[in-house]
Amino acid sequence: MTTLASSGAIAKPGITKSSFGKTPDGAEVELYTLTNKNGLEAAISTYGGAVVSLKVPDRDGKLADIVLGYDSVDGYVSDKAYFGAIIGRYGNRIGHAQFSLDHKRYMLAKNNGANSLHGGIKGFNKAIWTAKEVPTKDGQALELTYLSKDGEEGFPGSLHVRVVFTLTDSNELKIEYSATTDKKTVVNLTNHSYFNLAGVGQGMGDILAHVLTVEADKFTPVDSGLIPTGELRDVAGTPFDFRKSTKIGERIETNDEQIKLGGGYDHNFVLRRKTGAGMSLAARVTEPTSGRVLEVWTTEPGVQFYTSNFLDGSVHGKGGVAYAKHAAFCLETQHFPDSPNQPKFPSVVLSPGGRYHTTTIYKFTTEK
Repeated sequence: MTTLASSGAIAKPGITKSSFGKTPDGAEVELYTLTNKNGLEAAISTYGGAVVSLKVPDRDGKLADIVLGYDSVDGYVSDKAYFGAIIGRYGNRIGHAQFSLDHKRYMLAKNNGANSLHGGIKGFNKAIWTAKEVPTKDGQALELTYLSKDGEEGFPGSLHVRVVFTLTDSNELKIEYSATTDKKTVVNLTNHSYFNLAGVGQGMGDILAHVLTVEADKFTPVDSGLIPTGELRDVAGTPFDFRKSTKIGERIETNDEQIKLGGGYDHNFVLRRKTGAGMSLAARVTEPTSGRVLEVWTTEPGVQFYTSNFLDGSVHGKGGVAYAKHAAFCLETQHFPDSPNQPKFPSVVLSPGGRYHTTTIYKFTTEK
C-alpha cells in the first residue's frame, strides 16, 4: 500500500468542524472533516449525513477526491441524486409505495413513479443530523443521530437512528448503522456515495474502464418500474456476471432486457454469504490509471450496483463540474429492494425491543 510519505507533509490526524451553510429555513449545517494518520480525509455533512468528499491516494501517494457532491449545503437541499447521503427509512424501492405489517396496510409517499424510493419525499437524506465526535482506538469517528417520528413519510414507529462513521488508520471508511423502534416497522439503511476512483473534478471521465468484481452468484431482476420480480436469477451467462474481474462498461451496451430497463446497471446482487457470517467481501473495484482499489465489506445480504444512469450533465457539482451519465458508480449495501412485499426475501422488520445493526466498510488500497 502506497502511503503519502513519499509526497510530502501528511495532514495531522483529527476531526475539524466548519460551517457548511444554512438551509432555506435558516438551520445551521456543519461539515466535519476526519483525517487519519496517513492523510486520508472524509468530509461529512450534518445535512443528510452526506459524505461530501473522500480524499484517498493513488499509487504515487497523490490525493484526489473520489466522490461526487456539492460545494455547499445549497446543492444538497435541491439534490435529487442522493449524493453521498444516508438513505432511510428504507433504502431502495418499495413497490406501489405500500406494504402490510400484521394485517395493517401502510401507504407511503410516491416519489418514483408509482413507487417509494429511498425513504420518500423527505427521507433521511433531507434530515439534519445531530453530530458528536466519539472516541475510537483505530482512527477518527463521528456519530450522527436522528429521530424519525412515527408516521414520517408513512412509516410506522418512532425510529431512533445512530450512524457512526470511522476513518480508520487502516485506510477504511467504516459505517455502522443502528436503530431501535417503539412500534413494529421496516428499516433498510445504506449510504449512497457515488465513486469515481480516477478522481472527480474538471476533465473527469466515466467509470466504464473501472474493473469490478462482485461476490454474487445471483441477482434480483426487475420489472419496468425497477421493482424486483421476486426471482433470484443466476448471473451466469448474463451481463451481471462479475464473479471474475470485468470492466464495468464491457457489457453495458448490450440488448439485455434488464440492462435496458435500468438504462445500465441498477440492480441488487445477492451476496455469497454463509449463515451467521460477520463481515464479508461484497465487491472490489480497481481503476487502472490511478491504481486506486476499493473493497466493499459488509454484514448485509445484498448490494445495489448502480452506474449513475440518471445523471445527464444537467447537474453541476463541486467546482461547477457537470456530472454526466456513467460518471460514477454506487455500491449500496442493503437488504433487498421491496422486501416488505417479498416474503421470500430477507426480512427488514424491526420490532420493539429489537435492535437493527449493520456495518459496511469501504477499504482503500492501491496496486501497481
